[in-house]
Amino acid sequence: MGGPSAEREVSLSSGRECATALRGEGYEVVELDAGADLAERLRAVAPDVVFNALHGRWGEDGCVQGLLEWLRIPYTHSGVLASALAMDKERSKSAFRAAGLPVVDSLIASREDVRARHVMAPPYVVKPNNEGSSVGVYLVNEAANGPPQLSDAMPDRVMVERFVPGREMTTTVMGGRALAVTDIYADGWYDYDAKYKPGGSRHVVPAEIPAEITALCLDYAQRAHEALGCRGVSRTDFRWDESLGADGLILLETNTQPGMTPTSLAPEQAAVTGTGFGALCRWLVEDASCDR
Repeated sequence: MGGPSAEREVSLSSGRECATALRGEGYEVVELDAGADLAERLRAVAPDVVFNALHGRWGEDGCVQGLLEWLRIPYTHSGVLASALAMDKERSKSAFRAAGLPVVDSLIASREDVRARHVMAPPYVVKPNNEGSSVGVYLVNEAANGPPQLSDAMPDRVMVERFVPGREMTTTVMGGRALAVTDIYADGWYDYDAKYKPGGSRHVVPAEIPAEITALCLDYAQRAHEALGCRGVSRTDFRWDESLGADGLILLETNTQPGMTPTSLAPEQAAVTGTGFGALCRWLVEDASCDR
C-alpha cells in the first residue's frame, strides 16, 4: 500500500480497508508502505501472499509485479505484462483495436507542443500516458481561446485524446466474468475529487440503461480483460453517447488495480452480484499466484 506514485493517498486508503477486511476473514495481515527498501522488508516478513493495494506507477505498471516474481512471492491482480500494457494508455489501445474493441482517437505529443498549439481540433482531453485516477487531466473545450498551459509537473510526453461526450460508465471483471455496469454521475468532470471524496459522485448500479448497452459493456470489459491478459480483478471504463445508440459506446481504458475504498466502484459491483467486501478480498488472496 502507499508507495511513491501520485495515487499514494488513495492506495493507503485502499490498503487500510483491505487489511481490515482480511483480518475479519481470519488472515494475519502486515501492512507495508512501499518504499525503496521494499525487497528487504518483504524478505523479512516472508509473507505467504502479497495483496497488492498499490495504485499508479510502480505498483500498477509491472514494476512491483516483477519484484514479486523475482522473490517468488504469490501476489494478487494482474502480472507483469498485463499491468505494463494497461498502464500505458496508448499501447493498451493498440491491443484493444486488435481485439476489435471501440476506442477513441488519440496521439502522443510533447508537453511543449501541447502548450504551444492545438495538436488536435478541440474538444480534446490531455492526460499523462501512464497515470490513473484522473491525475493531471486537462479538458480543452471547443470554445477554448488557446491551447492548455500544462503544469510543469506533467510528463514530457502526454496523451491527447478526442473528447467523447456522454455518460460515464464502468464494468468490473472478476476472475474472467464481467459483473455489472455502473452509471456515474458527477457535477462536471469525473476528476480525482469526484472519484474519492465522499459525495463527490453518485453511482447507479446496475445502470439504468438499455439491455443492449449493458450487454455490450459486459462483453467489451471481458474482452478487454482478456486482450491485455489481466488476472484477478480489473475495471474497464466507458463513455456512452446515447444519441448514437450502440455506436456511441467507447472503451476508454482498463484499470488492473481498481480502487478498494469506501467509494470505489469494483467493490460496489461485487456486492450487487452477491460478493461482499470481505469475500472479495478473500477471493483475491485465494486467487494469488506467481507467473501471472
